[in-house]
Amino acid sequence: MSELHVQSPIKNRISNVFVPVRNIENARDWYCKLLGIAPDGDILFGHLYVLPMEGTSLVLDQMPMWGGNEPGGPPTYQTPAFMFQTENIQASYQFMKDNNVELVTEIQNEQWFAFRDLDGNLLMVCK
Repeated sequence: MSELHVQSPIKNRISNVFVPVRNIENARDWYCKLLGIAPDGDILFGHLYVLPMEGTSLVLDQMPMWGGNEPGGPPTYQTPAFMFQTENIQASYQFMKDNNVELVTEIQNEQWFAFRDLDGNLLMVCK
C-alpha cells in the first residue's frame, strides 16, 4: 500500500516554543542565567520575552489569555515539552545543583535529567 502525500500550507518546522511563566522579569533573568546569555532583550506587550536561541526560539510568556491573569498564573508543563542540549551532561547537572535549580531526576542512562524552572515547569537537559 502506498503512503498518501497530502499538500498542506503548514510547514513541518517549529518556529517557537512558549513557556508559561508567572513573572516575566524573574523568568527572563532565570533563563538567561541558565543559558549563559545576557537578559538585554525587550519584554514585548508586557508579557513576552524571546530568548536568543540557536534554532527554535524559546518564548517566555505570562500568557494573559491562558490563565496568566489568574491568581495561580498559567498552567505549567508537567511533562517536558522540549529539551535543552548539552555536550557535557555531568557538568550541566553540577551547574544546576550549584545554582539551586530543582532537580527532579538524577542523570538517567548517562544521557539526560529533568528539572523544574521557577514556575514549576518540568524541563530536560539531554546529551
